[in-house]
Amino acid sequence: MKALYEQRITCPHCGHHVYVSLDASEGDQDFYEDCAACCNAIHFNMHIDQSRNKLELHIDSDDEQIF
Repeated sequence: MKALYEQRITCPHCGHHVYVSLDASEGDQDFYEDCAACCNAIHFNMHIDQSRNKLELHIDSDDEQIF
C-alpha cells in the first residue's frame, strides 16, 4: 500500500469540492481540516484495512451536539 494519497471530497457544510492529502504511513487517524471555501471544520476519520489493502475515509460536519 502506498503512503500518500490525494483525494477529492465534498465539504459537508457547503458542498464545495476540496482536495486533501492523506498520509497512510501513520496508521488510523482522526483529524479535522478547514474547508478552503467556507472555513468550517471537516471531521476526517481514516482507517487502514491491512487485510484488504484499502484505505477507508469517512467525513462529516461533526456538528452534532450530545446532551
